[in-house]
Amino acid sequence: MNQNDIQKAIESGKTVLGIEFGSTRIKAVLIGADHKPIASGSYEWENKHENGVWTYSIEDVWMGLQESYRNLCKEVSEKYNTPLKSIGAIGFSGMMHGYMAFDKVGNLLAPFRTWRNTITGQASEQLTDLFQFNIPQRWSIAHLCQAILNKEAHVKDISHLTTLAGYVHWKLTGQKVMGIGEASGMFPIDSKINDYDAGRIEQFNGLLKAENISWKLQDILPKVLVAGEAAGTLTEEGAKLLDPTGGLQAGIPLCPPEGDAGTGMVATNSVAVRTGNVSAGTSVFAMIVLEKALSKLYPEIDMVTTPTGKPVAMVHSNNCTSDLNAWIELFREFTDALGVDISQPKLFEMLYQKALTGDADAGGLLAYNYVSGEHITHMEEGRPLFVRTPESRFTLANFIRVNLFSSLGALKIGMDILFEQEKVKLDQLLGHGGFFKTKEVGQRIMAAAMNVPVSVMETAGEGGAWGIALLASYMFNKAENEPFEAYLTNKVFAGENGTTLEPEKNDVDGFTAFMDRYKKGLGIERAAVDGLK
Repeated sequence: MNQNDIQKAIESGKTVLGIEFGSTRIKAVLIGADHKPIASGSYEWENKHENGVWTYSIEDVWMGLQESYRNLCKEVSEKYNTPLKSIGAIGFSGMMHGYMAFDKVGNLLAPFRTWRNTITGQASEQLTDLFQFNIPQRWSIAHLCQAILNKEAHVKDISHLTTLAGYVHWKLTGQKVMGIGEASGMFPIDSKINDYDAGRIEQFNGLLKAENISWKLQDILPKVLVAGEAAGTLTEEGAKLLDPTGGLQAGIPLCPPEGDAGTGMVATNSVAVRTGNVSAGTSVFAMIVLEKALSKLYPEIDMVTTPTGKPVAMVHSNNCTSDLNAWIELFREFTDALGVDISQPKLFEMLYQKALTGDADAGGLLAYNYVSGEHITHMEEGRPLFVRTPESRFTLANFIRVNLFSSLGALKIGMDILFEQEKVKLDQLLGHGGFFKTKEVGQRIMAAAMNVPVSVMETAGEGGAWGIALLASYMFNKAENEPFEAYLTNKVFAGENGTTLEPEKNDVDGFTAFMDRYKKGLGIERAAVDGLK
């Protein structure tokens, strides 16, 4: 689209807006008829660890939403000399899972508990055993069950249970609905009917009855919708929540709110069987669209769905780049102390590239990047560690390389179950997120870790905000009976440029040696968790 076409699209309300609440940034992306971003805005935020709970304040949710939208509007005005007053469709996405419980008049009953919490171990084990279906600690139903087990007083007053994306969507439309991909991180889904698993709902209701709780689970969960379905319109109140200046018109249609896993699949065109994507940033997760169900339950693997309801094996690690980012910030302090003027992106690029010159196995160094707990390796809390022996080759290249390796260590343990035990086959694995920002480095490390070719598309950096914008665009623009997979392949990603890197044997062997060290050294991490309080 040229400048004139974009201006006309903005003026006529033919653009589509996607906003995603990520773990460190709220990002808004406006796209045109060709599905390419034409403007964006963002707001940086951080979770807080308060009273033993990882949380974000509700005030920050709305401040961040309004600020990211305001920054987007500012860019639209500056680039196209046109105010943004109407939009063709809107979609909201957010970090999956977590716990947001409300009473009948809409009051939040407990501080928002995010996916990052590892405080629901008892409930997770009990529900996994009851359902014979893996219920990870971060799932909404695990948080609810743990609140019941803890005898928390607010439980009896719950009228609505949702996630961050579901909450924002509800407040802007009045609709208590949820995209199926996001819903699959709240409670198990039956992909035959694209709804919550009715049998397991009744099993949970049995627990409620035993605790003398009057409501039933189906009465408090959001309604499940699939990609393409209408999910309400922006109310007058919602328009003012998004744009307090009053410039945005009400009545704009919204697509079902989705989680960051689903938008990651969309943003990488990984929604068809035998495709997979890996999203690597603050956390890291791989999503593999399955040809058939897994042979048995694995506590390391979650079963979720695509935004259209196809079953997906998900391997999720709570920790990816946070510890590595902290180390690079330390180097930034050092450069500042020296009086060296270097931008943050340049510093990242220089250090990441340095990692490629290190020893294949990172010189015998060992690191654990556990800022928070890690369920795959059974650590209920995090203690970031760097360890070496006197014989280790302690160089800058090896130090950065081992921290890149460590970012994928827990993920690798889960993925090996799929590849080695379940013999899952992939036609492509696409990477996106901050881990891949520096050209080649993250991609090459990921290819070594997974021992499969890894592709990164030019649009992968757009991330989940772009992914939810595509879901909103599909709802708004799809032809009758047009499947979502076809819409993405034929209208969004046709002619898409990207790069694919094959795993290099030396890198694969080096990562394998690192993983042997990583598994043997888990006792060190356990000792740190137990000994450092």
